[in-house]
Amino acid sequence: MQRLTRLVKLISILQGGKRFNADHLAAACQVHRRTIFRDLDALKEAGVPLFYDETERAYQLQKQYYLPPTNFTAEEALALIVVCQEMGNQQGVPFYSAAARAAIKLENILPVRLREQVEDIRQAVHIKLPPQTPLEESEPVYQRILAAIASRQPLQVEYQSFHEQTVVYTRIDPYRVLFSRRSWYCIGRSSFHREVRTFNVHRIRKLELLEETYAIPQRFSLERYLRNAWHLIPEEGPDSEIHLQFQPLVAGNVEEVLWHKNQRTERNNDGTLDFFVTVSGLQEISWWILGYGDQVEVIEPPALREMISQAIFRMARIYQSDVPDLNQ
Repeated sequence: MQRLTRLVKLISILQGGKRFNADHLAAACQVHRRTIFRDLDALKEAGVPLFYDETERAYQLQKQYYLPPTNFTAEEALALIVVCQEMGNQQGVPFYSAAARAAIKLENILPVRLREQVEDIRQAVHIKLPPQTPLEESEPVYQRILAAIASRQPLQVEYQSFHEQTVVYTRIDPYRVLFSRRSWYCIGRSSFHREVRTFNVHRIRKLELLEETYAIPQRFSLERYLRNAWHLIPEEGPDSEIHLQFQPLVAGNVEEVLWHKNQRTERNNDGTLDFFVTVSGLQEISWWILGYGDQVEVIEPPALREMISQAIFRMARIYQSDVPDLNQ
């Protein structure tokens, strides 16, 4: 994250014993003076012992300040290094290549015996994420969103909306960023929609940091916003109680995965599986159900059963000429 990197850089500059004014620090970090003042306030709030000389109008650390040393166990070091390297590589979480570099640095400062032990195991452990949206060109957008959240400045955005099937121009007050499955998302209040919405970072064409400020509501939380959405998009209206029945061929696969935070399953004597879940909207879960083809039946609610039936009817029309005559 840009701000975290900048805060560490400020500590590195100031712990040399010299005093620096805000202009010097702003130039060193390539940001505005206002940003430096906000960063210095953040360091003070975090307990960093900053000293301000009113005569020279300059800052320094009151004493040598370093992050305290940590004695990692082999298990702790392995967990950190594996997660950082796997999440920071090209197939990992986008924009976190710095995590892989941090893993190398951490590995290099470990005692020799522990480093050899960790390295031997690390090479055998890999984390495979699902296919992702190509986000190489979106990193500046992502970093600008993080900067906006840190400084509480809104963004003027040009967004390619799949829902509206057009380009949307809106002001966003960003509340959170979330990586889920395939992409990064920005969640915040949209002036165009007049409510909190979810924006795929990859679809943000342009954005501009505005010289205004906003506040994130104290009661806002991702969990409250997402409610019981199957994935990311909670729909308006009351939640729906879902009852599905899976055939024995896929019952084990479905049963062993925690697909949703409130799901419940019951295995039947004939090998089928009853799957119960409460969701905020039917559209997202309908796509998941269709992926199991004829191995699942919607028992409740009728609205979801009708939605799946209509989708199957439309699919049948596409492949109608390929359907064999079962009477022959």
